Amino acid sequence: MGELSDNKKIVSIFYEMADLLEIKGVAFKPRAYRRAAQAIETLREGIKAVYQRGELEEIPGIGSSMASKIKEFMETGSIESLEKLREEVPRDLRELMEIEGIGPKTALELHKQLGISNIEELESAAKNGRIRNLKGFGTKTEDMVLQGVRMYRSAKEKFLLGHALPIAEEIVEELEKLREVTKINLAGSIRRRKETIGDIDVLAASKEPLMVIDHFTRLPGVEKVLSKGTTKSSIVLAEGLQVDLRVVEEESFGSALQYFTGSKEHNIRLREIAIDRNWKLSEYGLIDKKTNERIAGENEGEIYKALGLNYIEPELRENRGEIEAASQGKLPHLVGYDEIKGDLHIHTDWSDGSHSIKTMADAAKSLGHVYLAICDHTKALRIAGGLSEEELHRQSVEIEKINRSMEDFTILSGAEVNIDSSGKFDIADNVLMDLDIVVASIHSGFKQPEAKITERVLTAMHNDYVNVIGHPTGRIINRRGPYQIDLLKIFEAASEQGVLMEINAFPDRLDLSDLNCIRSKDYGVKVSIATDAHHKDQLEYVELGVATARRGWLEPKDVVNTYELGELKRLLNSR
Repeated sequence: MGELSDNKKIVSIFYEMADLLEIKGVAFKPRAYRRAAQAIETLREGIKAVYQRGELEEIPGIGSSMASKIKEFMETGSIESLEKLREEVPRDLRELMEIEGIGPKTALELHKQLGISNIEELESAAKNGRIRNLKGFGTKTEDMVLQGVRMYRSAKEKFLLGHALPIAEEIVEELEKLREVTKINLAGSIRRRKETIGDIDVLAASKEPLMVIDHFTRLPGVEKVLSKGTTKSSIVLAEGLQVDLRVVEEESFGSALQYFTGSKEHNIRLREIAIDRNWKLSEYGLIDKKTNERIAGENEGEIYKALGLNYIEPELRENRGEIEAASQGKLPHLVGYDEIKGDLHIHTDWSDGSHSIKTMADAAKSLGHVYLAICDHTKALRIAGGLSEEELHRQSVEIEKINRSMEDFTILSGAEVNIDSSGKFDIADNVLMDLDIVVASIHSGFKQPEAKITERVLTAMHNDYVNVIGHPTGRIINRRGPYQIDLLKIFEAASEQGVLMEINAFPDRLDLSDLNCIRSKDYGVKVSIATDAHHKDQLEYVELGVATARRGWLEPKDVVNTYELGELKRLLNSR
């Protein structure tokens, strides 16, 4: 935790520099800074150690210019060019760009014409109808601004699961080393794998809680100790993330784990079942009110069994029918985290990725995968280095060559084609037909009416060579809401056409969402889990995709990544 704090500072600085340069109208450089920031985000070690070894330029996306700025930060604690940019650009314009739909040009225009410099002034102007009279704006713009402000404020209180989970698991691993800790587990929304969380909950069992709490408050990366009691403590990490620890007796660990995992609505239903039997369910155990005897408490599974329920996996505990299904023996056999055999949408340095095909394949194999689909962008997305027909052909030849050199692993040739405003593609069908897999995605026109966007996707799905619809609602969690699309029509067509829906496992996408996974399953639609990785370390995001699938009640048969290669190829070729 502590050794990665410098990484986060530099990532924040590079993103800020990209935004400030964009506001100034500088071309190309903003993208370079963002790529550098993304590369550092994925590092598994502290940037300080890389700097000390003199290996900064070995990080993909870090050239001599970026390396010199990192060195300057390491040696002085600041970057002179950033300070200069901050002086040249109004201080709060960058914050305005955090609002969905407010780009650098819009932020600058609002500042020039209305003197808007911060979120509060922007919200006030939208509420008072001052924005609609500007050229190129209107009442819809004001509605969009107000919605964006609400999303921004909500997002400030939430952390992405993909960013918080590694930190949480590291804390558990650290506390697990203590001889005083007999049991430990994550609890709360992070255990249920919700896409965003407010804080991290950790539950431990120990006969010496003060020793555990003392160690907890002295963990690396602790910025502030909010409270330090005899059985519970709260800290704030350098990232601003709060972590709450509770230490209980071992005989109550199971009931406490169930209680603090939640959700609130799930727990209320369980308590109602207990009350019907004249029992009391709390964090301390399941107690017979008549005899005051403990029925269960040490083991979480015993709680559910005593209440006449099959064990309910944490990801399902949202009061969405899981309790009724558990009472009837109808819970789904959820897809397991260890059942994924491959990743079906990643990028390489042929387009905007950081690594070669071989490097990505080796990284995937090290995770236990047996196949990997290379789906680089196509030529319409020039900013992402999209490939032409000729380049796709050359890439396929290289993939064939690498496949001949690899044992027990297969690389699938593919592409992520762009769905244009009419639902057509930028790559000819006679090229697509030679690929193993084609992912079709929308990358622009997000503000079009629902009917238009729905028709674009439906048109794309009727192309015989499309296998998957990528990130189907286009959302970016905490930053951009989903575009308006009739998913039920999409699911119906997907079922008829044999097209897969993607669960994009990138931390800020998780698209399809869990609720949409449930709906897609009702239509018999199968899903493909894909990390959309642009860096080898991002291949580990597949776990987040599986978590979303589990929250969406999906079983192995619903997720094509669980299929053996031969079965997967037959499915892809069946179109």
